[in-house]
Amino acid sequence: MDLEFLELRAAVFRQIRSFFDRRGFLEVDTPVLAPDLIPETCLEVFRTEYLVPGGKRPRPYWLVPSPEIWMKKLIAKHRKSVYQICRCFRNGESAGFLHSPEFTMLEYYTVGFDYLDSLKLTEELFGELRQALFPENTLFPENKDPGGKQGGGFLRLSVEDAFREFAGVDLFGAAEAGSLGEEARRLGLEIPDGLDTQTIYDLIFIHAVEPRLPKDAVTALLDYPAFVPCLAKPGRDGKTVERWEIYGRGVELANCYSEETRPETVRNYFEEEGKAKNKTALAPHRIDGGYWKLFAPGPGKQPFPECSGVAMGLDRLIMALAGRSSIDAVLPFPMSISS
Repeated sequence: MDLEFLELRAAVFRQIRSFFDRRGFLEVDTPVLAPDLIPETCLEVFRTEYLVPGGKRPRPYWLVPSPEIWMKKLIAKHRKSVYQICRCFRNGESAGFLHSPEFTMLEYYTVGFDYLDSLKLTEELFGELRQALFPENTLFPENKDPGGKQGGGFLRLSVEDAFREFAGVDLFGAAEAGSLGEEARRLGLEIPDGLDTQTIYDLIFIHAVEPRLPKDAVTALLDYPAFVPCLAKPGRDGKTVERWEIYGRGVELANCYSEETRPETVRNYFEEEGKAKNKTALAPHRIDGGYWKLFAPGPGKQPFPECSGVAMGLDRLIMALAGRSSIDAVLPFPMSISS
């Protein structure tokens, strides 16, 4: 990477910090080594170990795929809106075009916000980045009147509408009728018998919906189906959760929830997702069985605050802002993997 682009990358980081500092967020710095993680069957992690002096048995640790597990602990204790720019790690993924096993994450949690509030905040962030550093980039919203399809906001589209528009699939109707597999086969996908609804949904989304998302706008996909497990609050309609993802040039840039704060729901998620993780993971990891207690009431303890969190891949964001086609083009030291 040349000096000019290194300076641009540093300027993006400074602008992001200024954006959140001016809004009263606390920048935090949490470990990249964790003794346990949130179970997520959609990703693999890196395992390492601490060599304990004195000949004692080494202790296993894992490189964080996200700082969420630490940041939630800070929010539970201090009830403060926080943000962080940090290194994260995901194993078992290709390196180059859109992925890097080591990458830079921006994660921010806003106390008192729901997912729609966070979407507006993210529109404002993108608007400031464009205004300050990328004025010629017409993909990203101008810093005016965010919050809608016109006047500087993201294009907003529900997942249900995206399935209908881009794949011709009535998502919830087919899921309820058990015919989602038939819809996938109609689209030319090979669907073995016995696949669950979530897996078929993922296949249709990846192969028939995601490639057709608009390339000339930032698109916010809202209201994901509740049958895809995650730690997001349920929607009022009973079939969705309060979650969005944003795409720029067809590339996923960020993910957001209205954070689930019900202790039993968090506990059940850890138990169920943990069982699935241990069955399928190439790199199994320890799971904190007491994590749910962060959200449980207790003597002299305030409840976990209502909040919304966003996780954003900064390398992908810079790639989209700068009009580059590969993540390697925006990394100071791209990871080289030879066969």
